Amino acid sequence: MTGQPAPALVWCPFPDPDAALAVIDALLQEGLIACGNVLPGMRSRFIWNGEVSSANEAGVLLKTNADCLSRVVARVAELHPYEEPAVLGWLADAAAPGTLEWLAQLGR
Repeated sequence: MTGQPAPALVWCPFPDPDAALAVIDALLQEGLIACGNVLPGMRSRFIWNGEVSSANEAGVLLKTNADCLSRVVARVAELHPYEEPAVLGWLADAAAPGTLEWLAQLGR
């Protein structure tokens, strides 16, 4: 990936699609992501405060680049309605040339 920041992704569950879209809209306006995908109807099972729990949630996948990754993770955690959201970000190993160009425009 020549001279462009590596592509990066962020994953986070939200309580519902509306909460997810509100955060996606803020990140788009701030120029930190190029796209956010909402996957509604996700059923989550997890351990929280020592107990097994479950919830209906909406999963979110955010597309960004390496230069913006830490800021996206921090902003999602700030804007998220959960007390302690699970926000995971990572660098992608490969992307199509057009996708790299699209994501390179972020954070400028």
